[in-house]
Amino acid sequence: MEEQVILVDMDDVPKGQMDKMEAHEKGLLHRAFSIFIFNSKCELLLQQRALSKYHSRGLWTNTCCSHPRIGESNIQAAKRRLMEEMGMDCELNYLFKFTYKAIFENGLTEHEIDHVFFGMSDQLPVINKEEVESFKYVDLDTLKKDIVVNPNAYTPWLRICLDEVIAHASTAKTKNGHTA
Repeated sequence: MEEQVILVDMDDVPKGQMDKMEAHEKGLLHRAFSIFIFNSKCELLLQQRALSKYHSRGLWTNTCCSHPRIGESNIQAAKRRLMEEMGMDCELNYLFKFTYKAIFENGLTEHEIDHVFFGMSDQLPVINKEEVESFKYVDLDTLKKDIVVNPNAYTPWLRICLDEVIAHASTAKTKNGHTA
C-alpha cells in the first residue's frame, strides 16, 4: 500500500487521507513534522536528502522530516521517523507549527502544516542511505549566513522556519544553559 498523508484544513483538523504522491501532485494541505536535533555544543544536525528522493534531492535540511500515519500522533511519528532515517532515539519536545506551500522543479507541491520538534543528543546518526545522503553539524549563525549565500542548497521549509527555530533555540539555551 502506498504511504498515506493526513489531509487537514487550515486549523489542522483532519479532513481525510490520500496517497502521498497524489497529495503532492495536487498540492493539498496535509500534516507533517520536522525534527531539529542539537548536540551539547548547540550545533544543529543537518541531513542531506538522498539523491533518490522524489523532490528536494541532495538538498540540506533539518535533522528529519516526514508525515504522520493515520492513527499515529505527531510525537509517535517523529520518534519513528527519527529512528528510520537517522538511527537515533532521544526525547523530543514540540515547540511550534507553521504552514507553508512550496512548488518544486518537478511539478510537485508541498503544502503542509508542519509541527516542529526539538531534541538534544550527542549520539552520532546511523543514516538510512535510502533517505539520507550525508549529515553534518552546524551552528545556527553559520547556517543562517550560508542560507543567505546559497539558498538553493537548502529545502524551502528549512529556509522558511529557520528564524523561528533560532528564536526557540536561543530561548531554550538561555533557560537551560543548552539547546532543547
